[in-house]
Amino acid sequence: MNATSINLSDVNWDFNEAGNWPFQVKVGVIAAICVAMMGAGIYYDTIPQLQALEVLQKKETELKTTFEFKSGQAANLAAYQEQLVQVQAKLQTVIDQMPLVEEVAALLIDISQTGLSSGLEFKLFKPAPSINKDFYSELPINIEVVGRYEQLLNFISALSSLPRIVTIHDLTISPIDKTKISKQNPLLMSALVKTYHENSKNNAKK
Repeated sequence: MNATSINLSDVNWDFNEAGNWPFQVKVGVIAAICVAMMGAGIYYDTIPQLQALEVLQKKETELKTTFEFKSGQAANLAAYQEQLVQVQAKLQTVIDQMPLVEEVAALLIDISQTGLSSGLEFKLFKPAPSINKDFYSELPINIEVVGRYEQLLNFISALSSLPRIVTIHDLTISPIDKTKISKQNPLLMSALVKTYHENSKNNAKK
């Protein structure tokens, strides 16, 4: 089928008629849904967790300082100890969702296997140098995969289900051959995948 222009005003946007939409519209809608899902996950889940991690780390330091200052006040000692334990427990919960440095290699294999299990062909899988933050590090991975749009959707969904934090950024989807757009024509997805690990100083605390 040769590529043709589509008049969006002629498309029946009733989702009950989604099966009859032009292929280009389906791809565009799926890509928009994927980006919206990952964006919502990052905005409402991962970013708040990372922000909470930094807040809790700073709160832990503040509480330790306060605890030492107030240690001479026997009446408040038990209360400060309880508060410190609670903060440390919350902090550990967030940290536990990040892989240790020695677990990153296994996580990279999990990401690759997830793509292969979804039926995708990897054109690029290139980890970039880690980016150090205050209490954790980011590990960016540039990927390019080829597959049908159902396979791409399964891959994105599977990444979000991994036990460790994995996020997707700068996602683009385009036909391999723009002159032959059909359901059988494979798509190329490019994205920046990020995972995170706690810094070595936090590892030493364990």
